[in-house]
Amino acid sequence: MPGTNLTREEASERASVVSTQTYDVRLDLTLDTDERFGSVTTIRFGATAGASTFVDLVDGDVSEITLNGDPVDVSAYADSRIALTGLAETNELVVAATLPYSHSGEGLHRFVDPVDGKVYLYTQFEVPDARRVFATFEQPDLKATFVFHVTAPSHWAVVSNSPTPEPEPAAEGTSTWHFAETKTMSTYITALIAGEYVSVTDSYRGAYDEIPLGVFCRQSVREHLDADDIFLVTKQGFEFFEGVFQMGYPFGKYDQLFVPEYNMGAMENAGAVTFRDEMIFRSRQTVAAYESRANTILHEMAHMWFGDLVTMKWWDDLWLNESFAEFAASHASTNATRFTDAWTSFTNARKNWAYRQDQLPSTHPIAADNYDLHAVEANFDGITYAKGASALKQLVAWVGEEDFFAGLRAYFGKHAYGNTELSDLLVELEAASGRELGDWTKEWLQTSGVNTLRAAFATDDSGAFTSFSVEQTAIEAYPTLRRHRIAIGLYNRVDGTLVRTDRVETDIRGASTSIDELVGTVQPDLVLLNDDDLTYAKIRLDERSFTTLTESIATFEDSLPRALSWGSAWDMTRDAELSGADFVTLVLAGVGSETDLTAVGSLLRQGNSAVNLYTAPDARPALAQRWQAGLSELVDAAEPGSDHQLALVRAFASAASTPERLRSILAGELDGLTLDTDLRWTIVTALARIGDADEAEIAAELERDNTISGQENASAARAIRPSADAKETAWQIAAVDRSTPNETRRSTALAFQVSGQADLLEPYVDRYLDLASTVVDDMGVWIGQVALVYLFPLANPSQATLDKVDAWLASTSANPAAKRYVSEGRDDLARALRAQAAS
Repeated sequence: MPGTNLTREEASERASVVSTQTYDVRLDLTLDTDERFGSVTTIRFGATAGASTFVDLVDGDVSEITLNGDPVDVSAYADSRIALTGLAETNELVVAATLPYSHSGEGLHRFVDPVDGKVYLYTQFEVPDARRVFATFEQPDLKATFVFHVTAPSHWAVVSNSPTPEPEPAAEGTSTWHFAETKTMSTYITALIAGEYVSVTDSYRGAYDEIPLGVFCRQSVREHLDADDIFLVTKQGFEFFEGVFQMGYPFGKYDQLFVPEYNMGAMENAGAVTFRDEMIFRSRQTVAAYESRANTILHEMAHMWFGDLVTMKWWDDLWLNESFAEFAASHASTNATRFTDAWTSFTNARKNWAYRQDQLPSTHPIAADNYDLHAVEANFDGITYAKGASALKQLVAWVGEEDFFAGLRAYFGKHAYGNTELSDLLVELEAASGRELGDWTKEWLQTSGVNTLRAAFATDDSGAFTSFSVEQTAIEAYPTLRRHRIAIGLYNRVDGTLVRTDRVETDIRGASTSIDELVGTVQPDLVLLNDDDLTYAKIRLDERSFTTLTESIATFEDSLPRALSWGSAWDMTRDAELSGADFVTLVLAGVGSETDLTAVGSLLRQGNSAVNLYTAPDARPALAQRWQAGLSELVDAAEPGSDHQLALVRAFASAASTPERLRSILAGELDGLTLDTDLRWTIVTALARIGDADEAEIAAELERDNTISGQENASAARAIRPSADAKETAWQIAAVDRSTPNETRRSTALAFQVSGQADLLEPYVDRYLDLASTVVDDMGVWIGQVALVYLFPLANPSQATLDKVDAWLASTSANPAAKRYVSEGRDDLARALRAQAAS
């Protein structure tokens, strides 16, 4: 039985039979229940006469089905599909049903704000969840136009892909919004957002049409909405993208809606982009948060052309959607906004995500074999996003930026409102650049794994290179040696600063590539391969360069080479080539003066992991004390009121083992620090972790902040406490109770596994493996992912835990997604044990 799954072959077969034309969707949000809504779908479509097919609908209570005016027995609806037989050349299908509101962030999510009782709804359809709201042919290549009619309370805001019309009165206190027909699009980028939202409006006038802009949020967070900054980045993005694409924005108006309890960062619904509303900052944030938000805004905007206007035929090319948007967001940030070091932030955060993902047992080619929807849902990962973006950046370096964008313009022009495969894009890029891209595609898109680059050289008595080559290696399981376009930077100490004094850009291929241009050059203090971060590869430093790094990492003149050096050191730590203690020393020496706040946040998290995961148990207490003391000293040295002070206080809270300084900070005794709502929760949660904040203190903090964020923080603070009762309650919330709201579940699960609580968490090793056998099938991929990723027993890093996980993996018949998440946790555990043994 297919259930909610759909295979690529089924989709292809259905597309050979069906050609969709229009959907007319009537949604009634005023039923006498808070649990369900009404949905009547009329689909007009062409088909092969006499053929059979099926329509998708999940969890529907179907009351009526008609096909071409003839009733269809509702028994045709089974296993999330409606079977259709005896199709005509032109058809009209009508399906009337009620469906449940979601509390998992899939389909039509319903949220009641605890602050004021106001109701907020939003849809999230990617990958296959429009079928939770209306009957659909749920696959990206069966595009159509859509007309939505929405009946809702008259005082609500109602937003969809088309501009919001004036509502017409319906029953008392309710109205109906009849939206105009959309442009042609896939089901997964249609949207409905409805509720007591408030909005701010503006417009962008560029080289093409004027674009009406709207920003929406809940009433209880309106005071925190910095709409001016959001509009600024939005306008900068439109100017940049319309310029490089030489094509106007295709979907009329552009609304951006910040919604609660959102699973994802954002979603590129055409003309109605949704964002998690944590991006409306209610407390002081570092500049990294604003840069990240700008990147997300630009990422979703890039999708309007790449993904929405031109859409993949099937989810095999999901990577192309996400990789392009990832690349385009950093490129636009660098060239069009105040965040001119966006590629440094990409290197410090997103690219490290890709490197980790690519070294897990679940690694896959960038162009993954997404043979069914379950495979697609598991592949929203660092390879699909950040490795793919890195490959595109490498492609741009190889073919040239001008030719790359010329190829894109031809691609958009030829395939607007249609569906494509990778080959369609490659044709246009080859035509524009004159480059043959078949070999590049095979090397970069159709193979797995990451290469490692090292410099090999000899010098004469004067210190000049007599030979210089770049050596490339790959692991045995994924042996591909790729072509790389790289820069090699030579750095020397000049007046106390590490300055690039020479640069060579070159192509390398195979196991070794000679760099004759460097012969005769005097060996510098530091040789940096992949300078400017043009390619995707791990890098290793020679002995002299690494010594320079440890002594002078804080003195790099520019942020990007420092980011590459930080990344190399962290990768060496994970590979057991650099001890956790040495990495901690490096971080404590450099993080206080690091200019990139994304790096600051990443390094502080990595330092914590170096202590808790990558250091042998007998050495861990002393290193933990040194880490805590070093952070405390950095807090004291930070400029009062600075971003560094805030980031360092957060890190100190996560490392503190005694309450005294935490209590002092909570009392407002740190000069310049704004003790706002979110920072109070950070400190209270840290106190709860060490057993110094009890239920009464957590409840009092929740009373101060009785918002949904407050409830999520309180659940995390309760889960993190070192008591058996706290862990049992948290387990029920995160792993058992189906009614737990999705973000509360995530917050609780994130706080469950705590270093130093191994004895307390020992019983949950077996309980985790029991859960893993059924959770994805019982509760779905999204809930299963939260449980299996965040509850993995990493706080029990022992050989005994590894043996139990290995035995489960060897014997289980669990869902493939469950096996994937457990195997990834297993790899993290094994890596930690190797590093501990080497430390």
